[in-house]
Amino acid sequence: MPMSAGEIEKMIKEAIPEAEVQISDLRGDGDHYAALVTAAAFKGKSRVQQHQMVYDALRGRMGNELHALALQTAIPDNA
Repeated sequence: MPMSAGEIEKMIKEAIPEAEVQISDLRGDGDHYAALVTAAAFKGKSRVQQHQMVYDALRGRMGNELHALALQTAIPDNA
């Protein structure tokens, strides 16, 4: 069963509470999403580490309920 954009956002915000999360359904099928996650918690971390934090937040659902996620991460200007 596919995940909703709301579920993805909720899981990310539970793991990274201050994160700003923007989710887009790329195909309208509930299976292919793009996410932009902006968080001060990413400061000092490599892009790979930032992405790993987001994937960890999804607790193993990537590749199962969540088929594809085009992920971008950013650090807020004021961090």
